[in-house]
Amino acid sequence: MKTFNVQLDERSYPIYIGTSLLSQTELMTKHISHEHVFVISNEKVAPLYLDKVLNSFKNFKCGYHILPDGENHKNIDSMQAIYTSLIEKHYDRNTTLVALGGGVIGDLTGFAAATYQRGINFIQVPTTLLAQVDSSVGGKTGVNHPLGKNMIGSFYQPRCVIADLSTLKTLDGRELSAGVAEIIKYGLIRDPDFFSWLEKNIKKLIDRDPEALAYAVHRSCENKAQIVAEDELEKSGTRALLNFGHTFGHAIETSLGYGVWLHGEAVAYGMLMAMRLSVKQGWLTEHDYLRVRKLLDQANLPIKAPNNMLAEKFIQHMSVDKKVREGKLYLVLLKSIGEAILTAEFNSALLNETLDECCKS
Repeated sequence: MKTFNVQLDERSYPIYIGTSLLSQTELMTKHISHEHVFVISNEKVAPLYLDKVLNSFKNFKCGYHILPDGENHKNIDSMQAIYTSLIEKHYDRNTTLVALGGGVIGDLTGFAAATYQRGINFIQVPTTLLAQVDSSVGGKTGVNHPLGKNMIGSFYQPRCVIADLSTLKTLDGRELSAGVAEIIKYGLIRDPDFFSWLEKNIKKLIDRDPEALAYAVHRSCENKAQIVAEDELEKSGTRALLNFGHTFGHAIETSLGYGVWLHGEAVAYGMLMAMRLSVKQGWLTEHDYLRVRKLLDQANLPIKAPNNMLAEKFIQHMSVDKKVREGKLYLVLLKSIGEAILTAEFNSALLNETLDECCKS
């Protein structure tokens, strides 16, 4: 097991990465200060791991709530169901919530913790690769709105993150690839040596080589933890670099309907779109664009836009993105592999040209 901290002063917390961690009861229980625990999971993950987690809390007053699986359930209705369950079962503000599942469960549980009785503790137990390397770290929580992804939420840090790599054995191939998309992102925005490692080891990752997975998860979490420590609330612009590919990707998810493309799939093609614009701006070389395109293809990720996706749809959904400020759309673009910038100083005609070309592909 490897352990390191997200350094946020009094809100600092550890990330544990290793195998068979769900069987190590003390990892979770030492972060719980009162007797009430409430686990939130979904219909896909609960049959696999809920009993093991509940066993860790056999000396606590522990309940649970099971949600339907899927991004389309990351909404206010699911939040209401969680609140209702907590209230009906008389869980007070000394309760600790436990998020057992992927990014959707983590975001919902975190937002419930941030808002139930004005704030209670929670623990992240991510069971997908994407959640382990991205959504469980950093304290972004929230739900989707029909008009935009993650438009309702808060920054709220967990007490700890327990990334049990053993749970990746039950992850289907498409979900695994979606997680690899976020891993590749870290190499592109700030870690060129990691990107080069990924080019050499992408087959090992897709084949679930234990050492390769452990290294990739640890390196990704380190990258994200450093960024979050520097800019927790996304004020300086540093943390916004983590949104590379997301403005385009969120437009795909919102337009198609949540869950049609997995989040990591949409981000993967969103990164290609951002790089295409970066090439047109004269900032990124065609050679580097093709390197990334090849790597995404090897990871079984989309390298073409969804069928029937129109440029007008991208513009419509990007206009309500959280990176629109005072009427200006800010995008994360690349100067080179390992160097990203947040900017509104791009040529809008080149953006339209990029959208047209990508949609026609």
